[in-house]
Amino acid sequence: MTISLDEKISLLKEVGEEIINIEELRKLFIWKNEHGEEIYAYDGFEPSGNIHIAQGLLRSINVNKITKTGVRFKFLIADWHAAANHKFGGDLDIIKKVGDYFIEVWKACNMDLSMVEFIYASDLVKDSQYWELVLKIAMNSSLNRVKRCTQIMGREDSDSLSASQILYPLMQCADIFFLPADICQLGLDQRKVNMLAREVAGNLNKPKPISLSHHMLMGLGKPPETNLTGIDRAVKLKMSKSNPDSAIFMLDTIDDIKRKINKAYCPPEEINENPILEYCKYLIFELVDEFKIERPDKYGGNITYKTFEELEKDYSAGKLNPPDLKPAVIKYLDQLIEPMRIHFEKDPRAKKLHEFVKKVYEKEIKI
Repeated sequence: MTISLDEKISLLKEVGEEIINIEELRKLFIWKNEHGEEIYAYDGFEPSGNIHIAQGLLRSINVNKITKTGVRFKFLIADWHAAANHKFGGDLDIIKKVGDYFIEVWKACNMDLSMVEFIYASDLVKDSQYWELVLKIAMNSSLNRVKRCTQIMGREDSDSLSASQILYPLMQCADIFFLPADICQLGLDQRKVNMLAREVAGNLNKPKPISLSHHMLMGLGKPPETNLTGIDRAVKLKMSKSNPDSAIFMLDTIDDIKRKINKAYCPPEEINENPILEYCKYLIFELVDEFKIERPDKYGGNITYKTFEELEKDYSAGKLNPPDLKPAVIKYLDQLIEPMRIHFEKDPRAKKLHEFVKKVYEKEIKI
């Protein structure tokens, strides 16, 4: 089914919490259409261990919206980047297998793969022209500017960084131009390197990439005390693999889900920075037709919501409380994850990959 340009832009606005910028995005669609060329978006993933629900289900939701506009999507499995960031001791054989596991998850969570291509960074780096790009970007960037980009790999520019970690942002910037990608479709925590790419594009005689940054699901715990605001605060609040109870993972059991959701931060009537409501908005309401709350008549009886806005309004007014909401969230999350469990139990290759990743990840987080 053909959709209009305005409909395409509207869909991409649903994905992008920040888009730099809308007018350039509109012109990109018009120009590519007039010249009969494809538009490519990309996201890069460090294969750093277990894969949580934001990287799995939320990523699938966003990719399907993007490809519905006719944009093709490239997933970069950033194995060399993970090694540069000291993941799994820099062992590329382990990192590549973790990357294989990530792909297996995406294949199992209803992502439309007809418009998706998976690419390993270890294939890109075989080309000398890739390293020429890295060098040119380095020549056109100050050391301080590159250090400010280290947020993309979970570091701070004040951290003690190895030389390989300084190389990481330069490689990620080179990825954008080498793939090439018209749209950088990554989380808000990656925007600094997208901005670097836009800054150096002219000196490289390359078009400026569109930065389309999606929302990052916050962790399930109470938001940390911080004076940060805006994007920096959003980065601070995001879920973390280093704290397994801060996120639901794609192969969590029903007991895991119950434990994590039941103890999750969810203050009554509070709709801002409430992780349970975030799960409802960005995951459940995107994937189910209705959201049913089951409760005794003395507490208001059963109620069904068709939209997140209806649920949010009742929660804000105190008509819906955490003891009502959490059991429903547990039920729907379990339903959404169940196909993953079945796939990884029945498919021999998938099962073997998951067992491998579980073993090396548990070892990694103990180090």
